[in-house]
Amino acid sequence: MATLRLFAQAREAAGRSVDEVSGATVAAVVDEAVRRYGDAFGQVLATSRVWVNGEPAGRDRPVVEGDEVAVLPPVSGGAG
Repeated sequence: MATLRLFAQAREAAGRSVDEVSGATVAAVVDEAVRRYGDAFGQVLATSRVWVNGEPAGRDRPVVEGDEVAVLPPVSGGAG
């Protein structure tokens, strides 16, 4: 089981910042997250980056027990 960490809009869409999710690949983990949290989360996920254990990861990357999968939506900002 992987630890799923959600940031910014992903956290807001899911209603939580952390969860435990089973899946053998990044795709399986994030697909399960969309099933749990709904379409609003899926929309955020479509523009987000996914990292595993601090490194960018594609959907086909294997996920093993204890991995940390992070969903990082795009961030904008700055001072004017």
